[in-house]
Amino acid sequence: MMRYKEEKEAKKEAFRKYLESSGVLDALTKVLVSLYEQNEKPSSALEFVQQKLGGPTVSEYEKLQAEISDLQTRYNELLVTHEETCKELEELKSSHNSSSAKETSAGEAVEDEA
Repeated sequence: MMRYKEEKEAKKEAFRKYLESSGVLDALTKVLVSLYEQNEKPSSALEFVQQKLGGPTVSEYEKLQAEISDLQTRYNELLVTHEETCKELEELKSSHNSSSAKETSAGEAVEDEA
């Protein structure tokens, strides 16, 4: 039981050191101090923290999600158009090659007769 508590405390301490060395504790402290010093507290403390840390607000996030959805739809439409165009191009190449082969065969037949 005692060993489990020691392991748990060691993990907590290691995690705290990790947060401190990576600058997370400092960044969070600055944001929380900034929130504390606000004369008028924001309606959403979470949005305030997210915005101060450089993340989008909820409305910005929702707008970005909608934009992603629109762009994915547009991409899918363009991909289908591209595939259809490639297919048409291959068909045109194929028909051009077969008509060129017929002309060449007909031209050779005329030369053979001469």
